[in-house]
Amino acid sequence: MSLDNNKVACPMDCYDACQGQMIDENIKGSKEHKTTNGKLCVNFANLLKEENLSSAIFQGKKISLDESLNILIDKLKNTTPSNTLFYTGSGNLGVMQSSTKNFFTQYGSTLTRGSLCDGIGAAGIEAGRQHVINPPIQKLIDADIIIVWGRNFSVTSSHMYNLVKDKTFVTIDPICTDIAKKSKIHMQINPKTDYELALLFTRFAYMQDLEDKEFIEEFGNGADWFFDISRNRPVVSYEATTGVPLSQVNDFFDLIQNKKVAIMLGLGVQKYFEGAQITRCIDSFAAYMGYHKQNAGGLWYLSDSSYGYEKQFEVKGNNKKVSIPKVDFGSYDLVFIQGANPVVSHPNTQKVIDGLKNTFVVYFGTTLNDTCEYADLIIPSSSFLSKKDLRLSYGHEFKSISNIVKIKDENTISEYELASYLIEQFGFEKLKSEDEVISYYENHKPNLSDFETFDFIEEVEIEALYKDKTADNFYFITAKAKNSLNSQFAKDDFVYLNSATNFKDGDLVNISSKNGSAQFVVKIDDDIKSDCAFFFAGNKYVNYLTPALEDESSFSAMYQEVLVEIELS
Repeated sequence: MSLDNNKVACPMDCYDACQGQMIDENIKGSKEHKTTNGKLCVNFANLLKEENLSSAIFQGKKISLDESLNILIDKLKNTTPSNTLFYTGSGNLGVMQSSTKNFFTQYGSTLTRGSLCDGIGAAGIEAGRQHVINPPIQKLIDADIIIVWGRNFSVTSSHMYNLVKDKTFVTIDPICTDIAKKSKIHMQINPKTDYELALLFTRFAYMQDLEDKEFIEEFGNGADWFFDISRNRPVVSYEATTGVPLSQVNDFFDLIQNKKVAIMLGLGVQKYFEGAQITRCIDSFAAYMGYHKQNAGGLWYLSDSSYGYEKQFEVKGNNKKVSIPKVDFGSYDLVFIQGANPVVSHPNTQKVIDGLKNTFVVYFGTTLNDTCEYADLIIPSSSFLSKKDLRLSYGHEFKSISNIVKIKDENTISEYELASYLIEQFGFEKLKSEDEVISYYENHKPNLSDFETFDFIEEVEIEALYKDKTADNFYFITAKAKNSLNSQFAKDDFVYLNSATNFKDGDLVNISSKNGSAQFVVKIDDDIKSDCAFFFAGNKYVNYLTPALEDESSFSAMYQEVLVEIELS
C-alpha cells in the first residue's frame, strides 16, 4: 500500500483532528500533517484499543446484520415519520457521517437544533463578526503571548499546544489546570464572571491608551457603546465580583503591552443562559485591542469547520425541529441515536433514562456505551479504519484523509452504506457517491476571508450566578480529562473539592441541585477553588444535576447554569 493510500483520520471530537498512517500494521502519526507532526495523542491510542461492536443486537440477543436492518425498516414503515427522532452525537466527526441525516430528513423524522457543546459561544461570535472562523494557525505560532481563557489548552489541544509550548501563557480559569501551572499569570476567576473581566480589561486598555483606534475606526461598529458599558461602575467593584485582584490585571497589561497576542477561548465561559453575551464581551475586548486584524495573534474558538463548503448530503425538508437540550425522548415512537451517549452526555440524566424507557430505541455506533442499556435494537457501525472519510477540523485549517486500511467486518455497516440502503428501500433521492463527496472536500479550498465589519456588543444583560451563591452551595464546573474524551475511555466519576471545604478523600456525598441529585465519592484537590464542585466530562452521574433547558439565543444546553449543595451521605 502506498503512503498516499494508508492515511487514517482520527474521527474523535477533538480540536486537533489528527492524521495517522498505517505502517507495518501499526498506526503512526503523520509527519506531513502540520499539527499531528508525527505524534499521536493518548486518545487516538485509546481509540485503537477499543473493542468494536461485531454483531447486531435485538432485545438483548445477537442477530445478523440483515435481520437488524429488516427490523429497522419494518419499524420505520409502520411509524408516523414525525413521531420518530433522529439524534446524532459527535462520536464520529468525519464528513461522511452526515449521510444518515439525509435519509432521516427525506423520511420526515423530527430533527434536533442547537448544540450540547459550542452553540452558545458560536452565537456570540457570529453576532460580532458574522461567522465563527479561526485565524490561520500560523498566526498562533507567530504570537508572543497566548491567553488561554476557559480552556485547558495543553490537554484539549495537545498537538496545537506542542506547536507553541515555548510561548508565554496567561490562563483565565476557575481551576488551576495543567496550562495554568505553566502560565506566567493565572487569574483564578469566579465562574460566570468572564464578561466582567472582559469589561474590566477594556477599561484598563482605555486608561492606558492601548485600544486599537485604527481597527475601531475602520472595522468597528458600536465601540463607544461597548466602552460605556465597561465604565458604568467603579473599577474596584470588579475585583470583588471576579475574584481577580487589580494588581494582577496591572501585571497582565504590563505583560501584553506592545506584544502580539492570541486568545484561545474555550467552552467553559459559555455554558450559561447568557453565554452568547459572555463570549461576545470577550470577543469585543479582543476587537477593542485590534487582535482580529493583526499579522499575528487573534482569537480562536471552536471554528465552523464546514464554513465555505457546500454540504454534500444536505437536503431540503420541512422537518419538525426540537431544541436539543429540551428533547423528551419518551414523546416519540422511535428514537434513532447515532454516535452519541445521551445517558451520560445529555442534560438531566434521569429525564433521559425515563424517556428512553418509554420508546423504541435504535442505537447505531461502533462500541457499546451506557445508552445501549436502554436500546431495543443495536446496529454496529464499521470501524473508522474500514471506511473512506475526511475530517475537517474546528481547531485549525488542515484536513485529514481516511482511507480503508483494514478489511471491514461483514457484520457491520458504514453510515454511508446504511443511508444508501434505507434510501433505496424507501425510494428516496440517491446520495452522491463516496468518491465524489470526498473528492469535493479534498480538492475544495474555501474562502476564509476575514470579516468586513465588527459589531461590538452594545448592551449586556446577564444575571450573575453569584447573586444566588451562599456559603452552603457551590459553583458547578466541568472540564475535559487528560485520559478520556467525554464519555469515552477512562471513567472518572468523582467530585473534586478543595480541602478548605472540610470534606475528606473518600467521603461519600450526596450532591443536589434544582434538577436532581446523585451520590459521588470525594477527591480532594486544592487546584479547585474552595467554592467550586468540579467534575470531569464523562462522569456518569454529573448530568443528574444539570438543567434540561436552553440558553437565551441558540437552543443550546447551559450545563453550568446551576448551583449545587453537598452533604455527607
